[in-house]
Amino acid sequence: MVEIIEIPVELTHFQLPEAVHERLQFLLDRQDAGEALPLAERREAEGLVELAEFLSLLHLRSQRVMHQG
Repeated sequence: MVEIIEIPVELTHFQLPEAVHERLQFLLDRQDAGEALPLAERREAEGLVELAEFLSLLHLRSQRVMHQG
């Protein structure tokens, strides 16, 4: 038996808050410009990228489930 998990509609549109997105972009732009980020900022950027990827995956899965239902 397959258990169906309900995903709240609010989560299908969830994105990083604008300020968090801007911070991530700031860190990535500095890195892309060749600036070596201090360890704390590098870890911050990595964590924000992981969060953004998780939210994207959640969004894609929720869209798939909504289209199947």
